[in-house]
Amino acid sequence: MKLIIAIISVVLVLVYVTTLFVGSLLPLIKGAGLQKEKETYKETRPDDEYDSEKNYAGQEDEENDIEKEEVEQAEEYGKSENVHQDSGNSNTGSSNESQQDQDNENQPVEQKPELSEILNFEELDKLDNTKYSWWINQNTEHVTPGIPEVARKLIDKYDGIFTGDTTQKHIYLTFDEGYENGYTSKILDVLKENDVKSIFFVTGSYIEKNPDLIKRMLQEGHKVGNHTVNHPSLPGVDNSRLEKELAGLEERFFELYGERFEYMRPPMGEYSERVLAAAKQLGYKTVFWSFAYKDYDVNDQKGQEYAYNKIMSNLHNGAVLLLHAVSKDNAEVLDRLIKDIRAQGYEIRPFDL
Repeated sequence: MKLIIAIISVVLVLVYVTTLFVGSLLPLIKGAGLQKEKETYKETRPDDEYDSEKNYAGQEDEENDIEKEEVEQAEEYGKSENVHQDSGNSNTGSSNESQQDQDNENQPVEQKPELSEILNFEELDKLDNTKYSWWINQNTEHVTPGIPEVARKLIDKYDGIFTGDTTQKHIYLTFDEGYENGYTSKILDVLKENDVKSIFFVTGSYIEKNPDLIKRMLQEGHKVGNHTVNHPSLPGVDNSRLEKELAGLEERFFELYGERFEYMRPPMGEYSERVLAAAKQLGYKTVFWSFAYKDYDVNDQKGQEYAYNKIMSNLHNGAVLLLHAVSKDNAEVLDRLIKDIRAQGYEIRPFDL
């Protein structure tokens, strides 16, 4: 009997120790998962200072303003099997309701054509696929930044945007959302308190993991834009993958939230004529920016004052500001920014370009 009691005691101790050990590992596992998501999402890397002497050749070059990093394909994106159907018109007469419901069930429902049917691979194959990285000659003189002539020609041809009307004191706030770092809710609070409407560019993993935030964006009058499923360098993918990255994300977004995209922002600011043409075929305006700064590194936040001075010194008519929602500095300084931008006579406009 004593031996049995001793064995049971040892087993209970082992179970207890194992439980403690596993419990201590859970935070580490969760942290590792978030870190993997951060590493998968490689966002635009503008240097702290913009140098007008730097070269723009559309090829990888460490001296360019944008650090160009190829992104490995993330885990395979599985589309939901759910199909959204157009609802039939309902009759007001109570006596006909049940019959109407039965008729609706028996009638075939018209499906909206998939976006993939719009892409013309044959036409895309005829276009130049030279990779360019978005580059702007930023300044602190509150005038519109310059861009290379090749960039200007391409965005004019394919409905690209990097500023609004530069004759008007308008400012546009745009946020890139590759993964959630805990600040988007605060950003939305500040925007709501100040009656500001913005646009959020989202990826495949973001729309799957953050439904409450996406729904709140839409309910509070913001727009949501296409930032691709897996955030790859789009000039480096073939037509089939390009279709999945753009049309695939929109189809999934429509399944989840019943909304379509109007705008697309290419990951890392990397584009080509072929990519811009594909976006236009899908009905998107491609959105670049006239201001960005190194706010994406969550381990190198420089404080509210740095963020404030950086943004305020680069305001200009029609400015499209690229901000990352993962930035603690951006979240904490946003209310002050909005108030002081308005104090300088600017109107922060809904994204209606």
